[in-house]
Amino acid sequence: MKIGVEREMDARPEEVWNVLVDTRRWADWGPSVKEVESSDRYIRRGTTGKIRTPVGLWLPFEITEYEEGSYWAWDVARIGATGHRVEAVVGGTRVSFELPVYAVGYAPVCRRALERIEELVVPS
Repeated sequence: MKIGVEREMDARPEEVWNVLVDTRRWADWGPSVKEVESSDRYIRRGTTGKIRTPVGLWLPFEITEYEEGSYWAWDVARIGATGHRVEAVVGGTRVSFELPVYAVGYAPVCRRALERIEELVVPS
């Protein structure tokens, strides 16, 4: 069972997708990511690496699901973490994060990440 957090943005799906899959951009939008070391700059199924959290802890990750242009999910420290979905809608893009039920407390972090993504892709 999963719960979702989503936001619609006045941006092209490709722009949003490029921000989501570029590991060099993760710290720009992810409140729980301060630094990334990855086997691939642009993720794909099987990409591995590690993220540094705000408290300095390094955690390993692996991209477990990947559908070009629309969805990716990962395990962090071998635990199923967020799924990331991009969908075209009238006037822009819907971006959603899917969370396992046990991670419901992470929903506010995901909401902030969506705000940051929008700041990156929508001109002010």
